[in-house]
Amino acid sequence: MVRSLVAALLGSCLALPALAQTAPAPVTVAAPQRDPGASARVRYDVSFPQARHHRARIAATWSGVPAGPLRVQMSRSSPGRYAIHEFAKNVYDVSATDGAGRPLKLTRTDPYGWSVDGHDGTVNVTYTLYGDRGDGTYAQIDATHAHLNMPATFLWATGYDAQPIRVRFQSPDPTWKVATQLPAADTPGTYWAPNLQYFMDSPTELSNHMVREWQEGGKTFRLALHHDGTAADMDRFTEKAKKVVAEEIKIFGAPAPYDFGTYTFIADYRPSIAGDGMEHRNSTIITDRRSLAEAKDDQLGTLAHEFFHSWNVERLRPRELEPFDFTRANPTPSLWLAEGFTSYYGPLAIRRAGLASVDDYLGEMGAMVNGVVNSPARIATRINASPQEMSLRAPFVDAATAIDPVEPNIFVSYYPYGAVIGLSLDLQLRQRFPGKTLDDYMRLLWQTHGATERAYAPADLRVALATLTGDKAFADQFFDRSIEGSFLPDFAPLLDQAGLVLRAAAPGKGWVGRATATQDEGGVALALSPAQNTPLFAAGVDRGDVIRSIGGQPVTTVAGWDAAVAALKPGTPVELRYRQRGIERTATLTPAADPTLEIVRGETVGRAPTAAQRSFRANWLGAE
Repeated sequence: MVRSLVAALLGSCLALPALAQTAPAPVTVAAPQRDPGASARVRYDVSFPQARHHRARIAATWSGVPAGPLRVQMSRSSPGRYAIHEFAKNVYDVSATDGAGRPLKLTRTDPYGWSVDGHDGTVNVTYTLYGDRGDGTYAQIDATHAHLNMPATFLWATGYDAQPIRVRFQSPDPTWKVATQLPAADTPGTYWAPNLQYFMDSPTELSNHMVREWQEGGKTFRLALHHDGTAADMDRFTEKAKKVVAEEIKIFGAPAPYDFGTYTFIADYRPSIAGDGMEHRNSTIITDRRSLAEAKDDQLGTLAHEFFHSWNVERLRPRELEPFDFTRANPTPSLWLAEGFTSYYGPLAIRRAGLASVDDYLGEMGAMVNGVVNSPARIATRINASPQEMSLRAPFVDAATAIDPVEPNIFVSYYPYGAVIGLSLDLQLRQRFPGKTLDDYMRLLWQTHGATERAYAPADLRVALATLTGDKAFADQFFDRSIEGSFLPDFAPLLDQAGLVLRAAAPGKGWVGRATATQDEGGVALALSPAQNTPLFAAGVDRGDVIRSIGGQPVTTVAGWDAAVAALKPGTPVELRYRQRGIERTATLTPAADPTLEIVRGETVGRAPTAAQRSFRANWLGAE
């Protein structure tokens, strides 16, 4: 994901504090470069003697080490993630020797790494890695594959950020192949990277996977799929992937300039995998528990999202991520564009490629519009719920875990939030500035900040919108109200341009908020905390409370609770009896009208679109 050298920023408790004062200057990955071969001063050798027990054995060598201690450590963050991940917890049985094979003392002064002294200019460190989570962040090793995210797998040494790296993989199964964005070296099973940043950004899959390749826009695209499906499944999915790739290339006018001419989709679709997607500079990891047949190729959505990142985020990058620091969380206030606009374009590219119907697309976008418009965080007047603020909360929510419950009313994900912002800006541009679209805005940002890899600040995004429209007042109002504030426009007239209707999804239905429940002794327990703009919240009920009766009727099963809630009428109060932390309580529950929104074609509600509306729709969503 990252193009520049790692910032070797160390906390005050770590070794070599002098190096903590400055970060290395960014260095662009230049391509092509030669395999460093025997001259590489950083080498890794990876084997899997106990793969069935999820273990790898890794030998790391640093040569040309200056006199004094060498600091080696595991990362605490990973490219594409914005939260802390403690990868050192899965590293053990660590030992070190010098170039002559003499044992060296390892001193561990903090949880993340070791200091090695007394060497002869060469330090060899050998360790065992445990890994059994297959997704975009961690490592999974078993009898079927080794799925390696590099920060979760490899120790790195302070001061070696700019050094080329060589890595050799020793597969335990002769049928296993290697899928990676790392260029191959001249020795079988060996690969290389120009520096630490590129290496850490290069997830690698070793397995008996299927591979399909094709050419588009002068670049090679490779799909490496580890799955339990058939070759026919692979071929069908590949044809769909080709169409999505071509459609997204149209948006920017050309593929991104992949450093070694190839972009690799690394896909794991197996029951032991956790669903995920993670972008990288010249590749992506996409994972799903379901097979292609079971999911009906639904994994295409993740593929479309992650591939769009090869422009947006990988090269068109927020300044706060330059350079990426593996020792801490890397937040930015611009995830509403980096992740959110990507979430807008993924489904749109699938629609434009003819792989989803207009109704399918509207169903997906309608759900996001509904979730953001009705979000309790955005509605609350005492919360700064701007897209920038939500972006800065990423370290708390991006696969981060905590044992204490999280307040459910203060966050709306920057993924759908940014997608809805993208939708609103696209439709406003098409309405107010004939011939201008969000595609043009993305191309302008690409030309000024992506192709040049000149990282942007939030103010640069504002300037670009003013440049595109020639209307600084419009750009300032949009950013002041909808990016630094939480204002959303009235979507109904914007959608009407395309003959689309924004409407209540369930008019006349009673609604109390999130009413999901689980079976509990003496009734059913609410599984989720009610949002603050809901009748359940107003009634004083919260997560874990046990519902005893509603409207005077006992509630004993989840099915009974669901039926009782479905029968409620807006504005008609009912008595609710519940037990809250051992105390029996009674409240009045007054259902509201269901605020859920949906977007539908005018044709479905008897509003035949005009020729102008049909033309607008086709120009935006593609021909039907």
